[in-house]
Amino acid sequence: MKNLDRSLKDAFDNSSPKKFPVFKKKFVSTDSFRYPQGFKLQNDRIYLPKIGWVPFFNSRPIEGTPRNVTVSGKGQYRFISIQTEREVAAPVHTSTSSVGGDRGVKRFLSLSDGSFYEPLDAFRKMEEQLAKEQRKLSRRTKKSRNWYKQKAKITKLHIKIADARNDYLHKVSNEVSKNHAVVVLEELKVANMSKSPKGTQEEPGSNITQKSGLNKAILDQGWGEFRRQLEYKQIWRGGLVLLVNPAYTSQKCSFCGHTAKENRMNQEQFECTACGFTANADHNAAINIKRAGHAQLACQANDAVTSSATGTTREAA
Repeated sequence: MKNLDRSLKDAFDNSSPKKFPVFKKKFVSTDSFRYPQGFKLQNDRIYLPKIGWVPFFNSRPIEGTPRNVTVSGKGQYRFISIQTEREVAAPVHTSTSSVGGDRGVKRFLSLSDGSFYEPLDAFRKMEEQLAKEQRKLSRRTKKSRNWYKQKAKITKLHIKIADARNDYLHKVSNEVSKNHAVVVLEELKVANMSKSPKGTQEEPGSNITQKSGLNKAILDQGWGEFRRQLEYKQIWRGGLVLLVNPAYTSQKCSFCGHTAKENRMNQEQFECTACGFTANADHNAAINIKRAGHAQLACQANDAVTSSATGTTREAA
C-alpha cells in the first residue's frame, strides 16, 4: 500500500517523469513484500510475521535502528533487505580532482584523463545460449511441468547476465568515485536513444537492422544504472556528479573549439577540420564534457544561467 500510494502521487505530480502504475506481468519471479513492523532480529535469524523465524546470511553489520524489512525474490533465490535509521556525519571526499566521462558502445567509459574502461557486453556473450533455451521453451506446452522447468533455466540465464553486468558497473563506479571528487557525465536519454527503428506504416524507418543492433548494444551497457550507482556513491563520499547537455560534445574540438559534423567521420577517430587536431573520439568528448561541467559550476557559483552555446544545462543541487 505504501508503494502504491507513492507511485500514485508520483504519477499525478507534474514535476515527476513517472507514469501511472501498471500491473506486474505474469510469471515474473521478482516479486517482493515488506514488513513495516512486527519483525525481530536475533544474530543471523529474523522473525517474520505469519512465517516465523528464518535463518539468513548476514552480509554486513546492521547499524542503526531497523525500520522495515523487505523480502524479495530473484529466480530461486530470496533476499532480505533491512532498512535502518541512523545519523551520519557529513562526509568530505579524500580527492580534489575532477573528471569528465563519455559513455559509449566501443568504450564503456572514457575519462578526460585518458583512461577508459572496456565494455563487458554481458548479454552478447550469452545471447546464443539464451536464444537456444527460448526456442526450447516455445516447443513446450504452456504451464506444463516441463514448461516451468525450461522457464526456470531461462530465468537463471537472465540472472547470470544481470549479475555480471551489475558487478562490473559496481566495480567501475566505485573506482571512479574513489579517485575523483567531481564527475561530469552527459545527461543521456537512454529511452529515446534506444527507440524502435521500425517507424510506422506511413513512415517506415531506415537502416532497421543496423539501428536494432545499436539499440541492443546500448541497453547492454547499463548506462542508467551506472549513473545511479555513481551518484549515490559520490553522496556517500562527499563528492558530486554533474550532468551536462550532450549536444555537440562529440563534434567539438577540445583543442581549438571548432564544432562541425565533419570532425568525427567514424566511431573511434576524431580529426578537427580547422586545426588538424587528432584524438580518440571518446577521449575528445570526455574533455569537452569536463569543461562543460566546470562552466556549469561557475555559473551556479555566480547564480547565473549558462547560454545554450556552452552546451550545458543547469541542474538543481
